[in-house]
Amino acid sequence: MKKLRMGMVGGGSGAFIGEIHRIAAAVSQDIQLVCGSFSSDRERTLQTGRLLDLDADRCYGSYDEMFARESSLPKDIRMELVAVVTPNHLHFPVARAALEHGFHVISDKPATLNLQEAIRLKEIIAKNNCLYALTHVYTGYPLVKQARHLVERGELGNIVKVVAEYSQGWLATKASESSKQAAWRLDPARSGRSCCIGDIGVHAANLIEYISGLKITALCADISTVVEGRTLDDDGTVFLRFDNGAKGVLLASQISVGDENNLRLRIYGDKKSIEWSQLDPNTLWLRSNSEPTQQIRTGVGEMSPAATRAAYAPAGHTEGYLEAFANIYKNFSAQIRAQRDARGCDNKSFDVPGIEEAIRGMAFIEKTMDAGQSSLNWMPFSLTAEMSEDVAGE
Repeated sequence: MKKLRMGMVGGGSGAFIGEIHRIAAAVSQDIQLVCGSFSSDRERTLQTGRLLDLDADRCYGSYDEMFARESSLPKDIRMELVAVVTPNHLHFPVARAALEHGFHVISDKPATLNLQEAIRLKEIIAKNNCLYALTHVYTGYPLVKQARHLVERGELGNIVKVVAEYSQGWLATKASESSKQAAWRLDPARSGRSCCIGDIGVHAANLIEYISGLKITALCADISTVVEGRTLDDDGTVFLRFDNGAKGVLLASQISVGDENNLRLRIYGDKKSIEWSQLDPNTLWLRSNSEPTQQIRTGVGEMSPAATRAAYAPAGHTEGYLEAFANIYKNFSAQIRAQRDARGCDNKSFDVPGIEEAIRGMAFIEKTMDAGQSSLNWMPFSLTAEMSEDVAGE
């Protein structure tokens, strides 16, 4: 089969996530980068194109130019999908333009600048009969898929509690704001309402729902800006309620000195519990009160079909971030081919995070920020015996 032809918006020289997307697409073995608008600076786009060995005629000065020119090329040459790897404020306009030109979209998260844009994006996707994927990369790990499988087959019993943590330390000081990656994330015009919750908290929320199968129904949040002078948040704690009555807590921080990308999830059922950490992605723990703790390792023993498909290397070889990212691309390319062949191509069947996850993610960000600005549900701590009138009347 010929590889699917991909364009890219953003991801010029010095951009972190653009290179990750290009590596992931290559590892998937089914996608070839053929064109791009890598920067708003035409010369920088050309420079990036040369480094990527692309034809200069297909390195465009703007995404509008790219979509117009590519859509005019013969069908067997033009790009078929576009990767959107820009700061958040451009995710919606770029995705909208791509979809309206008939191109499929794979976008970095969060999907849009705000919830209203995400809802509008769903309408545009349906209208143009195109496919959309969102790179919630952590769902691509083999043992995350195995954890989901254990929950689905009832190993944990009824889920009663969830604890998720995503902590980093890279924004712990004022000096850390000098980098390009920090500059746009801390700028409300380019990042949106949130830095920490929008950048990493939403990953933890998505992972909870992906593995547990539960949906968040209510939340209470304490959101902070720890480093003086910042406009956006850099730390937060969110209490969660789920559609089955379970409770949970989500910790997100970018000022936790010494922490790397410390994403960790524990899900407790009334029979067993599971624990997975992104820092040790090849290990999943299954625990109970009545049986020995079980350590599940990637590629060892019988795994679920989804976990088996997601593994690239023999047991003992780490399946890491790049491979997980590649699995999003691999599954999305299979979904595109299914649509081309007039077969069923819904996101759930192909295990691809899509517009529904995009909308839930934007809702999580906005509702968490709303909750963080509200004083409801919080009581002051005191050493007196008096009870507030509201509590006394219950």
